[in-house]
Amino acid sequence: MDKPVITQAMIDAYDEYTHLTLDRRRFMETLTALAGSAAAAAAIAPMLTANSAKAEIVAATDERIKGEDIHYPGADGDMKGYLVRPANATGKLPAVIVIHENRGLNSHIRDIARRVALEGFVALAPDFLSPDGGTPGDEDKAREMISALDQAETSENAVATVTYLKGHAESTGNVGAIGFCWGGGLVNRLAVNSPDLKAGVAYYGSQPKAADVPKIKAALLLHYAGLDERINAGIEDYRKALTESGKDFTIHVYEGANHAFNNDTSAARYNKEAADLAWQRTVEFLKAKLA
Repeated sequence: MDKPVITQAMIDAYDEYTHLTLDRRRFMETLTALAGSAAAAAAIAPMLTANSAKAEIVAATDERIKGEDIHYPGADGDMKGYLVRPANATGKLPAVIVIHENRGLNSHIRDIARRVALEGFVALAPDFLSPDGGTPGDEDKAREMISALDQAETSENAVATVTYLKGHAESTGNVGAIGFCWGGGLVNRLAVNSPDLKAGVAYYGSQPKAADVPKIKAALLLHYAGLDERINAGIEDYRKALTESGKDFTIHVYEGANHAFNNDTSAARYNKEAADLAWQRTVEFLKAKLA
């Protein structure tokens, strides 16, 4: 059997399902129509979704890092998270919050936290589903739970995470954040709500209200995918508000890339060229702004 052909319409349908409707039956019906048969749709669906088995670039057992699951104070109760730092660090390091997609704190995000640690940071990947018991194994369930989160409470927990890392014994007190998809949107809201955040990197994240932009103190690096029409619709208003408010920001649009282009566990949407360039820019930015 020939390898299935994945079209932009299929990727768009998957994006609508995972971010808007959360209706798997309707998604599969649409995919079947686009693919031409139920059998073809069944073969294509796994290529669109993320495969946690491919999540590790840096193994959890890598001797260069020290990682542990922790609890720390949230805005109103304990938060769970995965804390990682370089094993050979001899002094305090800048800290970076790694904010998950709408699948919760999964293997892929843990792996990114380890990658961040290897760049010389204390990295903390919070589980923003902590108030509801934590991230479940079922990704569809995780999406439903995240869509039901109270946005104000979640933002308060993000601010509490900045406070925790600012005072952490192994941190210099300089705190940044990097987020993907849902997490990218939360990075933007965190920048609005936390004057202590020094740097924020948002990958294809929804933008805050223009009226809230003057509150931002952090420097921002904003990565967008050229084919991501849903999120990109807000870029120009955000750019205008940031410019008029005199903020420190940089916007990059990666032409030909899809939403979630950084997620190397998703065969159909991962774009290595865009991901590598964005990561290089991200690391350089965080090192410069958190020094």
